[in-house]
Amino acid sequence: MELPLADGGEGTVRALVHGSHGEMRRTRVHDPLLREIDAEWGILGDRTTAVVEMAAANGLPLLKESERDPRITSTRGTGELILAAAASGAHRIIVGIGGSATNDGGAGMARAFAYRFFDRDGRELPEGGGALASLTRIDGQTDPRLIRPAIDVACDVRNPLLGPEGASAVFGPQKGATPEMVRELDAALARYADVVERMIGRPMRDVPGAGAAGGLGFGLLAFTEARLVSGAQLVLDALHFAKQLDGASLVITGEGRIDRQSAYGKLTLAVTDAARRRGVPVAAVAGMLGEGHEAMREAGITHIETLASSAAERAAAMADPLPRIEAAADRLAVHVRSEAGSV
Repeated sequence: MELPLADGGEGTVRALVHGSHGEMRRTRVHDPLLREIDAEWGILGDRTTAVVEMAAANGLPLLKESERDPRITSTRGTGELILAAAASGAHRIIVGIGGSATNDGGAGMARAFAYRFFDRDGRELPEGGGALASLTRIDGQTDPRLIRPAIDVACDVRNPLLGPEGASAVFGPQKGATPEMVRELDAALARYADVVERMIGRPMRDVPGAGAAGGLGFGLLAFTEARLVSGAQLVLDALHFAKQLDGASLVITGEGRIDRQSAYGKLTLAVTDAARRRGVPVAAVAGMLGEGHEAMREAGITHIETLASSAAERAAAMADPLPRIEAAADRLAVHVRSEAGSV
């Protein structure tokens, strides 16, 4: 059997909706540069759980490379998706926060919830992470629609909000931030954290995962009292993955690049751990292998086939992946039959 999976980034909504026999929905929201777009979200098969992913509203692929500027991009659309999910009557909302184009600490999301952000002269700040350097006051209160549902955030990133391991320094460059912008954004988020923590009465900047998605993890903790949980484990639990392993003789999983990072809570590791606990062997198909991929073999993956072994092959594989995926699957099948015949 096939079971689409995800870990909180792109594809999480479709994986959960498809796997639970739920329903896809669409809502008009604002993209990272506040242009109106239609974004998908879903209701799971239990009819009480909604799932949204920030990538659908404020993800990096929504921008051209020339448009990437985390000083001005906003998470407002993510807030609009969360409100749509809450308005559906859901008792629980799952929020996937991978793949963001933003670095505003969830301030744009909070604006969608009707919070307002002001400088020392009482002027309302423009959207984006850069403007938070002038933040002095936040006005507003929790939208009544957000009081009822529990909110679980699919987050496998453990970074704090600030500093060398924080949102701006680690993830800012891939969103278009220069070294100077990184320093500017980190200082702006520090000012933002000061004001938010004073408003809510507790420190949260160092909570593991606060720096996820350009600080959206921090914003969700502050403005919705959400719970940050492992994205991979959340998806596996929602789809009753352990039960799906009953009677299985082999699990085939994979990801774009298997390397050292794969062994730090990513979906591939979660699948491998679940299968190993049931005594089911695991093989994988990956785009490439990277440094430290041996950690996944130690975790329990018995065999890995790849689509590419060099940068040149990687470009070719990305341009036309299907033939390489089919060839890797054929090689894997030959290996599995060979291993079965030798037992």
